[in-house]
Amino acid sequence: MKVLVINCGSQSVKFKLIDSETEKSLAGGQIERIGLDGILTYKKNGTKTETDVKAPDHVAALKIILSALTDEKNGVIKSLKEIDAVGHRASHGSTYFNKPTILNDDVIEKIKSITDLAPLHTPANIIGFNACMTVMPDVPQVAVFDNAFHHTIPPKAYLYAVPKEWYEKYAVRRYGFHGSSHSYVSQRLAQVAGLDINNSRLIICHIGSGASICAVKNGESVDTSMGMTPLEGLPMGTRSGSIDPAIVEYMCKKENKTVSDITMDLNKKSGVKGMSGLSNDFRDLLKAEKEGNMDAKHALDVLIYSISKYVGAYFMALGGVDAIALTGGAGENNLTLRARMVESFKALSVKMNYANNTIPGREIKLSTDDSKVQVWTIPTDEELKIARDTVAAIRDTQ
Repeated sequence: MKVLVINCGSQSVKFKLIDSETEKSLAGGQIERIGLDGILTYKKNGTKTETDVKAPDHVAALKIILSALTDEKNGVIKSLKEIDAVGHRASHGSTYFNKPTILNDDVIEKIKSITDLAPLHTPANIIGFNACMTVMPDVPQVAVFDNAFHHTIPPKAYLYAVPKEWYEKYAVRRYGFHGSSHSYVSQRLAQVAGLDINNSRLIICHIGSGASICAVKNGESVDTSMGMTPLEGLPMGTRSGSIDPAIVEYMCKKENKTVSDITMDLNKKSGVKGMSGLSNDFRDLLKAEKEGNMDAKHALDVLIYSISKYVGAYFMALGGVDAIALTGGAGENNLTLRARMVESFKALSVKMNYANNTIPGREIKLSTDDSKVQVWTIPTDEELKIARDTVAAIRDTQ
């Protein structure tokens, strides 16, 4: 079965075509700047090309993607009939959807009704659903929800200490995100660490521009750092992470802004970019730190300190830990930051294996053999997990 995985943003569409039998990526890429001067990035067999395209809307963008996949010279399939299913990354399923779900009009309407839980992402997801259903009306479409992996979190971890009516009437609770990544990486970590996933205590650190940490016990999520929205938890590229909620009212008064204005600032102008006043790219911050910029240093220190606090908390929540994984853009590829992360775990009797920390983007053990807890870098593959979940959802209906 060939599965087209789609991750739709407000002005972009990321895609990957995966052969579910071999679990190999046939081609992938993205279209950016939809509605403006579009750019198609197309990757096949390790070769990347960029082409200027005209994509006034997402339907046009999808047609360009499908044309690239079926191109006589550079395509990977002869016709669209070879695409057996489409798997969509969906940001939020609330309490309605805790597993991959085949899309239809009723499901889409239900997702629309919870848009306010992920207002920056769900509208784009719906655009992607509709575009694919328009262009490929006879192909099964499956929504894979980013918080579905976390539906096993118990009430003591997902309930907030707020009036219970907020939960009962408005579903105010922790949901978590990065579920496909945490699920994939936890399974893979158990394999490489020689553990039985059904008898294991794992901590997954997904550290990139978006960042979250997940406690996984016996293969199930039992706690995670992101909350009702992706704004809670660790400081990220441009997101603040957890702050005193009274800051919102305080800044509204000081800056004469609305709550929506401040929420946007917390999502788009905060995190390491806001703290440093420079960038949300960790490479830029490391360079600035080396040049003596204290704001860049403080931003990186706050990030590492926050990661170590969550890992320590989840060590207690799990009753110990067998292995820790670093994944996401920085966790996989930034050698300096991932060394600092491992060094921050020393209270767990973890020692950094500096000799192994030389190659980015590969599975590698970062802890020494005499460490009490194994630490690995595990590159995530959210698209493959979405493809697997898409196939499983379709087979469940047959």
